[in-house]
Amino acid sequence: MSESNQIGNKIKILRESKKLTVEELADRTSVNSQLIENIENGDVFPSLSPLMKISNVLGVRLGTFLDDNLSTKPILIKKGKSNKVMYFSGDEKNNNGSALDFYSLGAGKNDRHMEPFIIDVHTEDADFDLSSHEGEEFIYVLEGAVEIKYGKDTYIVNAEDSIYYDSIVPHHLHSFNNEKSKILAVIYSPFD
Repeated sequence: MSESNQIGNKIKILRESKKLTVEELADRTSVNSQLIENIENGDVFPSLSPLMKISNVLGVRLGTFLDDNLSTKPILIKKGKSNKVMYFSGDEKNNNGSALDFYSLGAGKNDRHMEPFIIDVHTEDADFDLSSHEGEEFIYVLEGAVEIKYGKDTYIVNAEDSIYYDSIVPHHLHSFNNEKSKILAVIYSPFD
């Protein structure tokens, strides 16, 4: 298992605690069972969409995959330098490397309803598949620019611009013109 991709073990523990097989989790999430096995083994950098579906079926927040010790106290992150990182491919079909590095700003906060992240975006130009999941996303660009494909529309979001959208609409966020970017993202996804 890659040191930079350790959420798979937490997914496996949660899945087994619910007495679900990989195949049952795949059926309930509509995520390919081979992809789930690869995530659990730490062999791939998944995109956000399958992880959101997995967290919903397991009845946990996305950030649970990063949480170690939960606290009711405020979580203070200095200068956006969180040591809790999730690495995502940014594309469900190409999951061999990370193109989105999610630095959690809320890991450890008990009973949180939002997932705030600083995200380094370093995707290459490609034909991206749009994906969807329940919830909402708020994006504020700190550095560079990102392109968001949202349904049939495309939005260019530059530094100091923001966009807020429903995640159920098929979408994809990536670098604009291969430019490395940094964003603040707040993701809300309802869970049971």
